[in-house]
Amino acid sequence: MSFTLPPSPPARPNRCQLFGPGSRTALFPKMAASAADVINLDLEDSVAPGDKPQARANIIEAINTIDWGNKTLSVRINGLDTPFWYRDVVEVLEQAGERIDIIMIPKAGNAKDIYAVDALVSAIESAHGRAKRIGFEVIIETAAGFAHAEEIAAASPRMQAMSLGAADFAASMGMATTGIGGTQANYYMLPPGDAETRHYADPWHGVTAAIVAACRTHGLLPVDGPFGDFSDDAGYIAQARRAATMGMVGKWAIHPKQVALANEVFTPSEEAVTEAREILAAMKQAEAEGQGAAVYKGRLIDIASARQAKVIVDTAELIAG
Repeated sequence: MSFTLPPSPPARPNRCQLFGPGSRTALFPKMAASAADVINLDLEDSVAPGDKPQARANIIEAINTIDWGNKTLSVRINGLDTPFWYRDVVEVLEQAGERIDIIMIPKAGNAKDIYAVDALVSAIESAHGRAKRIGFEVIIETAAGFAHAEEIAAASPRMQAMSLGAADFAASMGMATTGIGGTQANYYMLPPGDAETRHYADPWHGVTAAIVAACRTHGLLPVDGPFGDFSDDAGYIAQARRAATMGMVGKWAIHPKQVALANEVFTPSEEAVTEAREILAAMKQAEAEGQGAAVYKGRLIDIASARQAKVIVDTAELIAG
């Protein structure tokens, strides 16, 4: 372990982030009543340019009037390359109450992007005496964001989470696909001498690993982004499981039916939690006996095994709490 220990991520569940356009007010009460851990009220891609001022007003009213329970409440502002983003920040923070928790910054490309939003948010908080400090989450959805993921993660103490935005990322990278997440039909290899059997790989593996590494280094929550085909439950679950295996803590839902799928994947099963507790108990017994390792169900376990088990137990307890 390095002498420099990584900070802990925010202690809150983040299994599913449910998105809804700010222009569709009828969705807000349904989102508040959903089983999603995080609600993202959107001012960016899902809102037409001419509808953005009204969507902003809709979101402000919703923050002030709807009971969001104990959910984390986030607003996705427009990109810093647009004329909309600064009004998003100013109007939401000046007119909405303390209930908002996070601002989501899309298409983050470097630390300077985060600094720009941080400076504006800090000025508003100071001027209006806001008691609750606003957190940030960002979306890595450009080649620049991929290249600078770690500096973005370290850019501000407000940073809490980082997501992958597959569609814009694919466009920025020049990828030959129009799919949003999931396996891509032409991303495959053929084994030697076999012209029929295709082996499909994960085209999002590299950027996912970069996000997880940056987040784990700087105490953020790594989150998988959208899966576009909401009629394909199996595809959504498959991508969610890959993301969970790589260390991500949750996934977006762009349709209400995806909430239950994300929660299922990112909630440790009873069997997994039971096994993790047994591994911790076995290691505790081994340590009491002066041993650095133990045998559990026919396999060797050690301190690293205990760290893995503790992640599962801590996740389950966080969700239960």
